[in-house]
Amino acid sequence: MAKLKVPSAQHLARNWEGTPDKVRKGLVKLVRNPPTFSYQPLFGYVRDMLLWGVSEQQIETAIRTKIKRENVQDLYLELLPLISSHFLGDRPKYVMAVDRRYYAAGRGLMVPFDPPIIYGGADGMVFPWFSFWKSNPLSGERLSLFVTIVKEILCDDPDLESANFQILDFSAPKGSVERKLSIINSNDVPILSSARKQDMLEVFAEGYFAALDELRNDPVADVKEAPIVGPDQLKLFD
Repeated sequence: MAKLKVPSAQHLARNWEGTPDKVRKGLVKLVRNPPTFSYQPLFGYVRDMLLWGVSEQQIETAIRTKIKRENVQDLYLELLPLISSHFLGDRPKYVMAVDRRYYAAGRGLMVPFDPPIIYGGADGMVFPWFSFWKSNPLSGERLSLFVTIVKEILCDDPDLESANFQILDFSAPKGSVERKLSIINSNDVPILSSARKQDMLEVFAEGYFAALDELRNDPVADVKEAPIVGPDQLKLFD
């Protein structure tokens, strides 16, 4: 069963709503109808492309061999040509994993932030963030909230503050069923004022803890509460 855990920074922004009650309802719905797969394996294929120059054909073979569920295979293979066209041919100076960071989101909520990779491009360090949602990608204030949080995290780390933070949006444009890669430069996204950011975080935190209260005695949901002290917390879903 899915467990309600502290969301990642991206899922916090994705699941933000205008009122705590709407946040609560959305999180409860997610626990009762959880995602059935993860895009996480794709990050390994991206690292293989960048580190070793592994071809699109080799990765397609690996997906067909290692991913047993055909519907998940299809989702990965739908994304593969877009990922390949963006990264293949790049031979970065380095490719690195980044340790988990945490962001204080109010009421003791420590939100985990897990950058998949950073790499050394021709013009310096590149930090790509992957948004694999096919529909309803982050936009408007939700996108601004996410970018504001990430930029604060990066600025607090001397090793990352100079990184070129890009969002790779693999969604399908409205009216289309085919995905298209859009590269969003984080500098083109409006940053929230401190007051607005704090207001949005407080709304989410209140809704999150209300969802925990509702689910605590739910016979269907398997709830794991986030500790108020200590940052050992995972993403929204296992």
